[in-house]
Amino acid sequence: VYKRQGSRRGKKKTRGEFMAGPQRILICDDQPMIHETLGVYLKNEGFEYCSAMDGQEATDLAKSYKPDLIILDIMMPKKSGVDVCREIRATSRTPIIMLTAKGEEIDRILGLELGADDYIVKPFSAREVVARVKAVLRRFSAAKEEPEKVLRFPGLEINISNYDVRIQGEPVQFTPKEVEILYLLASKPGRVFDREQMLSQVWGYDFFGDTRAVDTQIKRIRQKLPQEGVNWGIRTVYGVGYKFECGE
Repeated sequence: VYKRQGSRRGKKKTRGEFMAGPQRILICDDQPMIHETLGVYLKNEGFEYCSAMDGQEATDLAKSYKPDLIILDIMMPKKSGVDVCREIRATSRTPIIMLTAKGEEIDRILGLELGADDYIVKPFSAREVVARVKAVLRRFSAAKEEPEKVLRFPGLEINISNYDVRIQGEPVQFTPKEVEILYLLASKPGRVFDREQMLSQVWGYDFFGDTRAVDTQIKRIRQKLPQEGVNWGIRTVYGVGYKFECGE
């Protein structure tokens, strides 16, 4: 039984029961009140939850508890939420909602760059958090259930079903959000997407002006794509946004 777990205590569960049971949420925050408040709402909505009070515990539980979604505070003892997000994203696509204090725009942008699926600014209502949890889980579940979607260009293959990108046949590591942005652009070669459209289509709703996150994501994607020897690439349309171009 996991500590500070929001499900019924005292009954040991097998792995099979966990898999068939309620969806599991890992709450990572150093404020006990956050866990107590969110825990009540999550349990009322049929979720099970587990608590991590510092960054190291968050990293450990992300591996052992195997949550369906992680609520992750930016500022935590021992290891920051940014570092935790980076470590999780190196091996897992588990959805992450980041918590950030009001006014810490740079933290929100960092979270989006590292592959967070959503962010919520403190102070927040527990009802809003649960609504966001449900929305992110719905998007994640729908993406997994879709048939395999692969885009192929000479020397480039983008598989959105398993978040795999291959260049000249070799796998290249991209964060989930980088794959989604690259897939979005490459799915409609020649079409210009502005930053607001990209944020809306990749994250699912408007991000209230945090368009710099898109520029940073594009920069990182370009660094991983070859700049010579190919007839495709991401082009900047100044004053508008970005497009994927592919020659004949």
